[in-house]
Amino acid sequence: MLGVVVGDALGLPVQFLSRAEVRQQPVTGMTGYGTLPPGTWSDDSSLTLCLAESLCEVGYDPQDISCRFVRWYRDGYWTPFGRAFDIGRATSQAMERLIQGVPPLEAGPAGERHNGNGSLMRILPAALYFANAPVEEMLAKTCEVSRITHGHPRSQLACCIYALMVKELLAGKDPATAYEDMRRIKGQLQRSLLAPEIVSFERVLNGRLIGLPEDEIKSSGYVVDTLEAALWCLLNQNDFRHTLLAAVNLGEDTDTVGAVTGGLAGVYYGYREIPPEWLKPLVHRDEIEGLARRFYQCIPKLFE
Repeated sequence: MLGVVVGDALGLPVQFLSRAEVRQQPVTGMTGYGTLPPGTWSDDSSLTLCLAESLCEVGYDPQDISCRFVRWYRDGYWTPFGRAFDIGRATSQAMERLIQGVPPLEAGPAGERHNGNGSLMRILPAALYFANAPVEEMLAKTCEVSRITHGHPRSQLACCIYALMVKELLAGKDPATAYEDMRRIKGQLQRSLLAPEIVSFERVLNGRLIGLPEDEIKSSGYVVDTLEAALWCLLNQNDFRHTLLAAVNLGEDTDTVGAVTGGLAGVYYGYREIPPEWLKPLVHRDEIEGLARRFYQCIPKLFE
């Protein structure tokens, strides 16, 4: 979870800059963002923390999750400075629908153009929470958590692939092995309701992703691009620091690519491998680490 927040905060200052612009002054550490101090994080982390807190305090309850999301949206809950910002279009629409009383699993817009990375960026706590559940249950619950803000099957499948990768990493496998084992789920996915969307993830599921050059990796807010970028960075670097720097220096949607990559890198490399100088300035670090400890305790069988 700290990996998500660190990646978010590293990428936020260069968000929306092109790759060429970032290359002129690459990110090497934690910096500020306009008037915001170093260690400031965005909606990626806020919604991740809301989800983790809900799972920790009440177990799996989409209604409770959605209530915390609305509290973030309206009241600035789990934000660095008391207000929500950098909110994606689909997420904003979902929040307004939740406020109007739309059931949580029907709130996320489900059109073709609603496949931003807003559910992928916050899915890690669900992936951790259901990692030891039967695969069918894990995939079903992951889809439901996505649907609160992003209802299109493509967004749901991206979250499922990410959750499967987390599951393999938690088993102690190195990234390359975890990636190869994760890809074996393709046959099962072909028998699911998500099957029509598999074609969108062909580069991920056919194994070619790891060998692609950087110029073939996109880092936009499109959910497929974000998933590919995060996996590519994890598979082509050898430590937490360089994995995260590779992610945020891709440019474009740097905070979310950083957050999604940071979640995977955090699972594999662990808390102790996060550079201390990146952790030190995190806004509300103590509260975040406290929640992470509570979350760990609420799923004690996860790491046995």
